Amino acid sequence: MSSTIPNALTIAGVDPSGGAGIYADLKAFSALGAYGCGVVAALTAQNTQGVAGVHVPPTDFLRLQIDTLFADVAIHATKIGMLGSAEVTAAVADRLAHWQAAKVVLDPVMVAKSGDTLLAKSAISMMREALFPQAFMITPNLPEAGVLLESRAPETVKEMYRAAERLRELLPLSSERWVLLKGGHLPGSELTDLLFDGDRMIELPAPRIDTKNTHGTGCTLSSAIAALLPQRQHALHPVEAAVRDARQWLLGAIARAGELAVGSGHGPVHHFHALWRK
Repeated sequence: MSSTIPNALTIAGVDPSGGAGIYADLKAFSALGAYGCGVVAALTAQNTQGVAGVHVPPTDFLRLQIDTLFADVAIHATKIGMLGSAEVTAAVADRLAHWQAAKVVLDPVMVAKSGDTLLAKSAISMMREALFPQAFMITPNLPEAGVLLESRAPETVKEMYRAAERLRELLPLSSERWVLLKGGHLPGSELTDLLFDGDRMIELPAPRIDTKNTHGTGCTLSSAIAALLPQRQHALHPVEAAVRDARQWLLGAIARAGELAVGSGHGPVHHFHALWRK
């Protein structure tokens, strides 16, 4: 795989402003050397200020999208984003299991940066029961971790340790599976993420960048990891290398987000900061 361009798939929602969802995922794939494919699981009417509406396509057509793609294209990693409903979540889980999808990175999208709800409550238990068994890695932030664990969100790094351990218990215990618990909601000038496989707990610190342009950071990070997992498989610690490189690239995308002028709310990150001239 190191000598071949990997094919990465995103199954997520569409954000017309391009900052989050499938459009952001495809930008991240492209920026990091993967060929991007996309299956539409939801349509949204949204901009940088909020979500005005959500439309979920029929699950039969969602299944057809997935089956038609996997029947023809070798998919080396799959990122799962906004699914919207329990029915969509169950359909995606069923087809991923059928095709034995590799390197599934699940970003449990529940709430938009604007605070708008993006996942029905009935879909959360379906995600745990049906989709978690398919996931190679889950990438919740602290509020999402609280919802998944049916408890309050962690409020300290120490509490994050316990939450990461409990989240790992929701994944299959008999094979390599990872939790990336993102600590961006904690206060302070530095943020800490935790990467945990049930054995190694890796602290990943980073400076906090003062900007309002953080729309789609979760989508972008999970898709960056999916793009890099097939490309880092020969590293000494492949998953850790993919996550570290994805985070470093995202920090640059956030730092350079001010070069874009998209909307008046939470603007997008600059996915092509390393490729476009200032």
